[in-house]
Amino acid sequence: MMNVTNIAIVGIVLSILVFGIKTGLGCGFANLRKHEIIMVCAVYMVICVIMGCLIGFLSMDSLGNISGIGITFHILLALLMIIAGIYTQKQWNCGCDVSRRTFIFLSLPCPICLSALFISCTMLASTLEWNGFIIGIIVGSIFFLSALSSSFIFRSLGKTPQTLGDLMMFIGIFYVLGAVLIPAYIQTKTIASPSFSIDIGATLISFVIFFIIIASGFIIHRGVEQ
Repeated sequence: MMNVTNIAIVGIVLSILVFGIKTGLGCGFANLRKHEIIMVCAVYMVICVIMGCLIGFLSMDSLGNISGIGITFHILLALLMIIAGIYTQKQWNCGCDVSRRTFIFLSLPCPICLSALFISCTMLASTLEWNGFIIGIIVGSIFFLSALSSSFIFRSLGKTPQTLGDLMMFIGIFYVLGAVLIPAYIQTKTIASPSFSIDIGATLISFVIFFIIIASGFIIHRGVEQ
């Protein structure tokens, strides 16, 4: 029977794999060469190693403050992802492949993902009691292999950039809804929650902007088809 430590390690590894697959989606469905995919995955590995080296220098309070500020950039990235998805599909229908440029909005590490990776490094370091640099290499290797293998798997499916556009719009919508609904849900609970303020007004404005962009995209897309 697995103990709590082993369960925690498995959970952390699975979360890293999920982030790696997200990167693999963007690289696999874009028109990238093999060495370019390897370079993108290698950049993530370097980021993970740097995060491992930062263990002990950044407190969890500081990370919480950074994450709070990062939610705004997270929503902005989600909106840009939706716009890029619509643009990718529109250009592909016009005979132009822009996936080599727009895929970055899906594969780009968002602030929440970076925070989660840093927390994964910190938890592994505290659970295994290993050096931060070694933990960074382990996390980076898992991420690298996950992103690289999933990239080539998705690449082998032979999908067009239109699939990439669909994915960016879907994940962008998921990100925005998560950023809007989860904080609102937390505020309705009476249990103690992390001490950071949530601007409901700004959140609602972001949601309205998000709805307008989606509606405009569908209108433009329908106009192009007609």
